[in-house]
Amino acid sequence: MSAIPDKHSQPPDHTLRRLFGIAWSYRTDCLQLLSLQLLVVFLTVSVFALAGIAVDYLRHCVDAKVPAPSLPFFVPQEATPTGILAWLAGGIIVAALLRAAFAYTFGLVSVRFLHGHIVVNLRAQVFAKLQQLSFRFFDSNASGSIINRVTSDAHSIRIFIEGVLLQLAIIGITLIACSIYMFRTDWRLTLACLSVLPFQAWFAIRFSKKVRPAYEENRDLMDRMVLGFSENVQGIQVVKGFSLEPKVQTRFEGWSEDIRVQKKKIFGEIALFWPVIDGFNRLSMAILIGYGGWLVTRGEITLGTGVVAFAGLLTQFAAQVTTLATVVDNAQVSLAGAKRIFEILDTDPGVSSAPNSQSPGRFLGEVAFENVTFEYHDNNSVLREVSFKAKPGQRIAIAGATGAGKSALLSLIPRFYDPTQGRVTLDGHDLRTLPLLELRRQVGIVFQENFLFSNTIAANIAFGHPLASQERIERAAKIAGAHEFIQALPEGYNTHLGEGGVNLSGGQRQRLAIARALLLEPTVLLLDDPTSAIDPETEKEILEAMESAMVGRTTFIVAHRLSTLRRADLILVLDRGRLAQCGTHEELMQQEGHYRRAILVQSEGANV
Repeated sequence: MSAIPDKHSQPPDHTLRRLFGIAWSYRTDCLQLLSLQLLVVFLTVSVFALAGIAVDYLRHCVDAKVPAPSLPFFVPQEATPTGILAWLAGGIIVAALLRAAFAYTFGLVSVRFLHGHIVVNLRAQVFAKLQQLSFRFFDSNASGSIINRVTSDAHSIRIFIEGVLLQLAIIGITLIACSIYMFRTDWRLTLACLSVLPFQAWFAIRFSKKVRPAYEENRDLMDRMVLGFSENVQGIQVVKGFSLEPKVQTRFEGWSEDIRVQKKKIFGEIALFWPVIDGFNRLSMAILIGYGGWLVTRGEITLGTGVVAFAGLLTQFAAQVTTLATVVDNAQVSLAGAKRIFEILDTDPGVSSAPNSQSPGRFLGEVAFENVTFEYHDNNSVLREVSFKAKPGQRIAIAGATGAGKSALLSLIPRFYDPTQGRVTLDGHDLRTLPLLELRRQVGIVFQENFLFSNTIAANIAFGHPLASQERIERAAKIAGAHEFIQALPEGYNTHLGEGGVNLSGGQRQRLAIARALLLEPTVLLLDDPTSAIDPETEKEILEAMESAMVGRTTFIVAHRLSTLRRADLILVLDRGRLAQCGTHEELMQQEGHYRRAILVQSEGANV
């Protein structure tokens, strides 16, 4: 099975190790960011230090009894008092400008690295893995969940590196740099001012843990609303057809109201958090003014390099401590999202090429099923011990009631799935021993529900062979009976289709899908009830046009109509997953069984 592994199968430390491994692979970029941040912090401390020196020098100028501070290296000793103050002011301006430049560079590098390389590369990895996964994976997982993992959860890795690892390093660098300056100035005042720091950190972490479940609930509510909105857009015809607009509107308003009420709880916690943190900051500043002012009056520290510089540095401290709450929250969010990404990357592809698979060249088209049993899910067999052989160039019709296993049988030939028991061979080779991509390039497929891309008609026909010439595209369209209606469109083959080919009829979409399959000139052609959306007259035209396309190809057709069944060289009649009958139309009509009864019912219906 290829379902996403259980989200609890990977312990948190395993996820953390993988996240650290990804960060280590980008260590050069991370070190560059940290170096820039180190310069920003150094210049921040320099601005506060120069401001403190300027204040102390002004006090010296006003009162000669106040000792003159030590001047920085760039201030000329012979300068006048006005000149010294000008040099100090200039130093502050230069430091502030350099800080702004480095902060700007940090932002640019961060966007290029974190939002560019990491997210883009990770999405590419996840998307590439999705291309390798078998149909079982997509059967077992909702498309919305898969899309969210590729789009939203890919940002979890960026959040971890940017919002956890780098942010912790930045907090550490800032606190260490500020602490060094403050302890060198006066260790007693430093300890007094930072005495509130543990309480701030405790409250910030407590807040983060308390609101994290609320944020998770909010995401679930948002997912529900987005899913409901998406389904309403896709099913708007059903909604309007049953006059359910008021009910749908009421339900959507209810979902929105649930989000509003839930967010109100979060905002209540936030409304308490910031005043408390700000109160701690004010308390720290009060300690600075009270105790620091007392030390100034005793002449143990100066007003500028002591109290003024400390005030600026304490502001930096408060900002970093407050950031801890965000870091803790980011850690939880990124771990949850990273698990979902790693679950996809760790999923067993289910169907893949064998390591020693070798190409046998162009296939002849002999397809054989040997005691094939197949299950979509455990203990739920769709096919049971099916055996038959299709010779090269034969037309094989597959008949049976809904749920008999017709589409499942076809899906085993291009290895969308592998049999649970038995084997399927092509020209005597077990399909599991053949290169998967080459196998599928030689098997043309027209699905029961075909999908067209939002592109031109020509691009849709040439989807499997993008470099096909216009001549080949038109030839495939003519065989499929699509050339005339395409030519009638205002822009012909350059007509741009809407989502899913919405601006075409069902029959037109089906003919484009047939042309898309024929363009590959496959050895084996699979037609999963290709004329189900086409009227009998158009069906006849298409089948006649495809006569030449079927020559030399082994063709499997899931069919119900007598006109299609009569054209088959061999008819396989499935009944609840078993091969109930096998033979030509004439042979099966001579036998009592499912086929004869179905044809007689169809004939009676046509005569009514």
